[in-house]
Order: sequence, then C-alpha cells, then structure tokens
Amino acid sequence: MRIAVDVMGGDLGPDPVIEGAVKAAKKNIQIILVGKKEIIDKKLSAYNADNLPVFIQNAEEIVTMDESPSKVIRNKKNSSMAVAYRLVKDGTAKAFISPGNTGAALGYGITVLKRLKNIQKPAIAVVLPTRTGRVVLIDAGGNVDCKPVQLFQFALMGALYSKNILEVKNPKIALLSNGEEESKGNTLIRDTSEFLKNSSLNYIGFKEGKDIFNGGTDVFVCDGFVGNICLKLSESIGENLWEILKKEIENSFFGKLGAFFLKSSLKKIKKQIDYTEYGSAPLLGLNGAAFICHGSSDSNAIYNGIINAVKFVKSGYNVQLQKELEFYADIEKKGFWSNIKEKIPF
Repeated sequence: MRIAVDVMGGDLGPDPVIEGAVKAAKKNIQIILVGKKEIIDKKLSAYNADNLPVFIQNAEEIVTMDESPSKVIRNKKNSSMAVAYRLVKDGTAKAFISPGNTGAALGYGITVLKRLKNIQKPAIAVVLPTRTGRVVLIDAGGNVDCKPVQLFQFALMGALYSKNILEVKNPKIALLSNGEEESKGNTLIRDTSEFLKNSSLNYIGFKEGKDIFNGGTDVFVCDGFVGNICLKLSESIGENLWEILKKEIENSFFGKLGAFFLKSSLKKIKKQIDYTEYGSAPLLGLNGAAFICHGSSDSNAIYNGIINAVKFVKSGYNVQLQKELEFYADIEKKGFWSNIKEKIPF
C-alpha cells in the first residue's frame, strides 16, 4: 500500500506534511513524498526516517493556493500534484493526498485519473461530528452549478461512503433545504427529490441546516456552493466557540478550577470538533483514490488523512460504486427518470 503525498502545496509548508507522512510510515504504510527533492531530503533528515518505507519522487513545479486551477492544469504538467496523480494512474501508488489548492486537486484528478464511467461530476465528501456520531456532507465545494441527476449521484456516492467507511448499515439521506416541507427548496432540490424517491436509497426527505449536527441523518446532499458555505461556517463556529470557552476559563479563578476537574471531558470535546482528527476528504467519483486536506493541516491531520486513504482503498469503494452506477446508466441516458417504475437497487 503506497500513498503518494503532495508535499509542497500546503499553507504551512512541507514540514507538517513530511512529519505526518513519517508517522504513517511507522504504521507500515509506504509513503512516496512528491516535491522538490533537495527540500524534502533536507527536512526528512530531521525525522529519523532512514529505516522507514519512505521514498521521494522529484517534482520541480509547485501549485500555490492563489493560482487559477485551469491555468495550473494547462501550464504545470510537472507540479508535485500532477506527478503524485500520475503515480496513482500508473499503479505505483494506490492513493493521492494533498493539503494544496482544492480546485487544482480536483482539476488534475479529472484530467489525470478521469471520472468513473457514468459519473457526471466528482464531488467532495466531508465528515462532520454530530451529537450522536458523524455525518457526510456532499458536495462540499467541488461543483457550484449542478443538475438533479448529479445531486442524485452525490447521494449515491455519499451513502456508499457512509456505509463502507463509517460503517453505517443503512445510511439515512437528506437533501439540504430551507425547510422540511416538500413545497420548500429551489427547483434543483425539488427535482432531485423525485430522483431519490424513485430509488431504493434510504431517503428521508428535506432537512434544514440546523439538523446537520443533531444526528439522525447520515448523509446531507447539496451542491458545492451551499456545501462549502456550510463547511466553512461550521469550522469557524467550532474554532471560535473553543477560543471563547478558553478565554472565559482563563479570566476567572473558578473557571480555571472548573476546567481542572473537567480536563478529561474538555479534551474529548476538543478532539470531537477538531478537523485534524478527520484528516482528509475524498474526491468521490474519480477513477482512483484521491484525498484533499485542509490547507493549514498540521502533522496530525496529514497522518489521519493518510489513514483515511488506506481504509478507502482497502474497502473497494470504487468497484462497488461502479456496480451501483450501472443500475441506472441506461435510464439516465434516455432521460425518463420521472417515469421510473422499478426501484433502483443499492
């Protein structure tokens, strides 16, 4: 199991990426660090990785966060991202992982790995904490403009991810809307609902934003515009609430005293809302395994991201998804979704 890791693209530079990758290598995961060899060599020496399964693949070009994905894909054929993806395509590595430019990662993925057959648009799936467990939000930023059949595919991909990776037996799927009534939502949401009603997915209807963290729903489906706003807002709320809590504790004797007795519980809460514990988000629908990390990922996030990628590959997710896609491919091509008589298997 070799994982190709893009070392050069993160906000914090190569150090946390290399450190997290070395930590994963200690779990007997083979790591290919992709980037400028002279930089990686110099930094790798600080992590005592001589006897670990860590390899280096040189790549001279770097994709920065502020670059246009379309220009990068056209002009930087030998960036660390592109080289890492090609390692997956030719079978040298089983998965790609990067904390770099998300748009570029998605664009390279489509260009190099291609889409799975019958997939119209790959999507980003993120896992968020809830009161009772975890929930998948899809799409979290890959596609701003979508059609109903594409949101249906997101639901299918998200349900299979919840089932295979999060081990939920029969994932409950909801469309993210501005109300639970069937009269709510825009045209995209209402039309997608008809697709889902005619499938055998465990579709439970419309749910509002307030329901995401309540538990009871396993997959929330939306377009990437809405999903990315939800993701960034939830990250900000979690981080700021934690900072407010720390400030209040530090400002009083009784706050510090209470924190002393609640130390264990506070650690558990922090771990639950800390995105670094979730590590990475898969780009679902590509003909290969690709994961993206937060731009400011620390070594813990990179490590957990690699662990996620390994679990994904071992699960055989793409093989199963391809089989599910075949059930409705002909229906989608002929365009008579509204007249479906038989349930779509899952």
